[in-house]
Amino acid sequence: MAAPEEIGPDAARRMALAAQSLARARPDAAGTRQFRDAARRLGVIQIDSVNVVSRTHYLPPFSRLGAYPRETLEAEAWGKTPSLFEYWGHEASLMPVETQPLLRWRMAQAREGRMWTGLARFGRERRDHIQRVLAEIERRGPVVGGDFAEGPRGAPGWWAWSDGKRALEWLFWAGEITTKTRRGFERVYDLTDRVLPRAVRDAPTPDQADACRDLARISARALGVATEADIRDYFRLPVDLARQAVRDLVEAGELTPVRVRGWRHPAYVWPEAKRPRRGQAQALLSPFDNLIWTRDRTERLFGVRVRLEIYTPAEKRSHGYYVLPFLEGEAITARVDLKADRKAGVLRVQAAWREEQTGPETAARLAQELVLMADWLGLERVETTGKGDLADELAHKLA
Repeated sequence: MAAPEEIGPDAARRMALAAQSLARARPDAAGTRQFRDAARRLGVIQIDSVNVVSRTHYLPPFSRLGAYPRETLEAEAWGKTPSLFEYWGHEASLMPVETQPLLRWRMAQAREGRMWTGLARFGRERRDHIQRVLAEIERRGPVVGGDFAEGPRGAPGWWAWSDGKRALEWLFWAGEITTKTRRGFERVYDLTDRVLPRAVRDAPTPDQADACRDLARISARALGVATEADIRDYFRLPVDLARQAVRDLVEAGELTPVRVRGWRHPAYVWPEAKRPRRGQAQALLSPFDNLIWTRDRTERLFGVRVRLEIYTPAEKRSHGYYVLPFLEGEAITARVDLKADRKAGVLRVQAAWREEQTGPETAARLAQELVLMADWLGLERVETTGKGDLADELAHKLA
């Protein structure tokens, strides 16, 4: 057997950017078709409740498409004919509806109690209550957690839920109900059979191994070049099934083994992955963006250590609370800690930091991107506070 092709880190980075639709300039205009194409290419868009700048699921499409209408995502996720649905993908995620059959094994495991420990215990002990909540949804139609607010609550925090809310979460994990729409950020649940398109509901259920192979295929295409661990993490697949899926895809010629100089582990290339000569994109990246959510992969690709500091005490943060790396061409050249002050109509840059590859045009390009984001968010201007070693230059460019 011939030795795997060796590629350099620059080539690997460009392939990863191209696979994530971040290697070229954005389209001149972005509507429903462009949004759907981007969502299918990504395969999964993480959801998070933090709204300091914007709910994070709006941001990956913005990074790739520019100022697309936010209503487009809402229509595609929660409209009358959605192309996306909510479930546990990477974390809580939006995914193309055709992916739903590939995750039914995870729903089946949840029904067997193989889920988060506290919720699994609730499922064992209160199955009668869960069935009553399900029957009420069948009778009543769409519901929210507040419709079942009776019953004892747990300790403050994640488990400060009523038994009704716990039942809804158990049913969501089990795939019996899904998100029909959202009010603000609150889920409105309905029966999965009343939300998903008939073609998806009627699609056959693959066995777990076949489903994991299909999910690994989606992951590999979205990553461009990746290790087995990268592919596994994209949809949080079981280790043994992800390993077998990679083997199967290699044997079928759908993945090509390669060695990437500087990477410790073997890598695999999606055969149709583009290999651009250089990256040309410019984008602010959500802390939960697909390109950077796996931290060691981010270091391998960009030589930059990116950490989520939301849960770090303020005095121990290196860069700030809600920090967006700035992708300039094919390098991460800056980071900004942002906050949308909606009452004042201001996008506040609470800190701006240089990176090793900060260049002479970085501040100007970052200022351009911040103005674009502020306008997209419906804010009137961008202001900096002066914190960080790029803040003064950025303030000058914004002025």
